[in-house]
Amino acid sequence: MLPCPQWRERRYHSNWLALQSFGPLCAIRGTGRKGSYVADYTANIEAAQQQFAAVLEQQLARVERLNVGQEPTDFSKISPIIVGVIGGDGIGPAITAQAQRVLEYVLSQQVDAGRIEFKPIEGLTIENRAEKLQPIPDDVLEQIKQCHVTLKGPTHTPEQGDGWPNIESANVAMRKALDLFANVRPVRIPAEGIDWTFFRENTEDLYAVGSQGVNVTSDLAIDFRVITTPGSRRIIEAAFSHAKRTGKTKVTVVTKANVVKTTDGKFLDVAREVAQQYPEIEWDGWYIDIMTAKLIDTKRRNEFQVLVLPNLYGDILTDEAAEIQGGVGTAGSANIGSRYAMFEAIHGSAPRMVKEGRAQYADPSSVVRAGGMLMEHIGFPEQAAKLYKALDICGQYERSVVLTGRDTGATGEAYSDYLMETIQAPDLDERWERYVNDK
Repeated sequence: MLPCPQWRERRYHSNWLALQSFGPLCAIRGTGRKGSYVADYTANIEAAQQQFAAVLEQQLARVERLNVGQEPTDFSKISPIIVGVIGGDGIGPAITAQAQRVLEYVLSQQVDAGRIEFKPIEGLTIENRAEKLQPIPDDVLEQIKQCHVTLKGPTHTPEQGDGWPNIESANVAMRKALDLFANVRPVRIPAEGIDWTFFRENTEDLYAVGSQGVNVTSDLAIDFRVITTPGSRRIIEAAFSHAKRTGKTKVTVVTKANVVKTTDGKFLDVAREVAQQYPEIEWDGWYIDIMTAKLIDTKRRNEFQVLVLPNLYGDILTDEAAEIQGGVGTAGSANIGSRYAMFEAIHGSAPRMVKEGRAQYADPSSVVRAGGMLMEHIGFPEQAAKLYKALDICGQYERSVVLTGRDTGATGEAYSDYLMETIQAPDLDERWERYVNDK
């Protein structure tokens, strides 16, 4: 056990508190409204120390693995490319089914030639995960590892008091198990000059150990935050490399390093080092609070191009950006590692829609857009470009088929039919150019 400080005093609401050590005993003495008291927290502190030590051992072992590294997958040398399809929870099965229809249509030549194979993966449901008490049951994880990439619907993450066991998020578990360190989320509104690509670190920060916090006492809860040098370097390098590869000229690093000095400070220090390797790319640093405001600042927001952030900030900012694009139902997400990759909708599982019998009216746009990112990743950028243009036309401009989430609008199947009709239209490019330039 770490020794308690001999004497520390601080003023708190006009009470003097003293922390005193008596050998193995750690006690707090003070005076409150109900008189003097002495509280012994020795057992609480020892339990918390043991938990913290376990987290440290786990993360130090992870850092050693990160320092080894791994070569990225070369999809040009793989045939067939196995695409796993995971329905997930709530509306997930309904929207992933439509996304699979669209991808099989766009990639029909490759599917018919045996170059691409779609493989359904069952069992990543909250019921099965709760029964097995695992965020990803072992047999399901084995199925996922047999695929090169996966297209995934939303999965439910238990929260305090919702009746499900306190198991880790399936997304977080998958990112850690497959080392999917880069969460890439593009947001595009061509008519407004918005073309953002967010690189959110996926395997660290508060989410990495979010289920390993400690209730030290009934009044004190502490969670842990993890930021590592190799973890920060690879996500920041991915952002700069993407900027260079796609002709972008600026990378924005988002932290709160003025307040969260140790972990955010490390992330920012690594960004400074990486930036030196890309002298042709301009970079700047913004704090997360003001960054959320600047995304809705119409005078400044089109200045941002590529943004790289730790996990929690990235989760918040990308949801805001998706809402600017038209809602979280319109944005897709890529989770990329050296060997595996997973592409998903960024919204939740919407269990209320299922309970009310409205799953068939759910918008599949987010997971369809994720499918476009999947096609780019495995080497079919031209097909992905057509899909993106169709999504822009159908969702932002023309909107001949409208989804409302209820029977007042179209079903997901009807909207997917609309997308496929638009993709095959001979004037797709001309229509897209007309809509984008007609501001």
